[in-house]
Amino acid sequence: MVMGGINEAENELENSVPMNSDRNVLAAVVVVGHAVKHIFNSGMRALLLPEAKIGLNLTGAQFGSLLTASQVTSWGTTIGAGYLGDRFSNKAGLILFISLSLTGISFFLAGNSYSYPIMLISMLLVGMGPSLYHPPALGELSRRFPDKRGFAISLHGMGGNFGEVLGPLITATVLGLLSWRGVFQISLAPAILSGFIIWLLLRHIASAQPQSNSRNDYFLKIRTLFKNPLIIFIVLIAATRSAGDTAVGGFLPLYLRESLELSPTTVAIYLSLAQVAGLITQPVFGHMSDKYGRKVILLPGVSVVSIISIALAFQTSKMFLITLVILKGAFSFPLHHMFIATAMDIAGEKVQSTIVALIYGAGFLGTFSPYLAGHLVDNFGIHSAFIYGGMVSALAAVMLTIIKLPTPNRDFISRK
Repeated sequence: MVMGGINEAENELENSVPMNSDRNVLAAVVVVGHAVKHIFNSGMRALLLPEAKIGLNLTGAQFGSLLTASQVTSWGTTIGAGYLGDRFSNKAGLILFISLSLTGISFFLAGNSYSYPIMLISMLLVGMGPSLYHPPALGELSRRFPDKRGFAISLHGMGGNFGEVLGPLITATVLGLLSWRGVFQISLAPAILSGFIIWLLLRHIASAQPQSNSRNDYFLKIRTLFKNPLIIFIVLIAATRSAGDTAVGGFLPLYLRESLELSPTTVAIYLSLAQVAGLITQPVFGHMSDKYGRKVILLPGVSVVSIISIALAFQTSKMFLITLVILKGAFSFPLHHMFIATAMDIAGEKVQSTIVALIYGAGFLGTFSPYLAGHLVDNFGIHSAFIYGGMVSALAAVMLTIIKLPTPNRDFISRK
């Protein structure tokens, strides 16, 4: 049954390459928009939330719950965005505008939070805006670039990497002038403006027709999709990897800022260097996965991240720490996009935005991972978050060893 689904996907692939000269423009706009989104998100995670934790005098568990809160709403919004991205693929530009606008509004509300309960509510809202972006954006890229899917998705990831590089540096600069509250508050205007520009650029070059013509047609495709056990297993592995990565990634900035007492600027430089490494590996991983297969990248990549995460708990020098942070950045973000490309390969041309939503939404299984890590931190120290996250990532690597993934359709790609 699994191989039948793969063959069907390959047949659909051969008949679906769009000869649309606008697809490169669409790709450029989507990638730049992704960079903008990550400027906001990376600045928040790397600097603003640790500063808020210190300013509000929160415990480790409370800090972890802020991360969990944003993931709870992120999951629900992502699933909804998958539906919207497939049912209204011709409105992708409008959905991306709403995504960035909600990001700015939620940041503004976070900047006006003066207690833990209010900050928790604000973080619930923060999880919604960015989560609207990925399904329609990646769904469009997958539909326009079925012949170079891994590479196109990796370019989207590069945009995110650029944002992750710039976000902490920009935020650190503005933090030299404003408080963390002020930085949250002034995010409103640039977020809405960016979303409006993206809508203007995409309104005439998104898909001419929705991918699903009716709600019944959409859910029929979903039902067919879930009959494929390979899809279910890939989503489960992606969720496990996400649970480990969010625990480590959530507490790494706090460890640098609070435990090592590094300045916000130094923390920004460390985390930006990690994303620079990801800029290099992202297109390389995408091209190699198109050529040799996704598992060639996924299995060793997830294994390396597991080892690096555990090693963070035992680092003994600043140089070793910097090396580990950079290596983690070189693998973590690109791997996420390889999971997306893998799921899209298996699904063929069916409900591409929903496939993206499933991989992003798979993180729901790890929603409470940062909160659990926070309790470990309160009881055993911050190093326990890294050990816990590394062990969960190791479980994802073990799961990858027993799964067989479809190989790239080289005959089709070579004809292009």
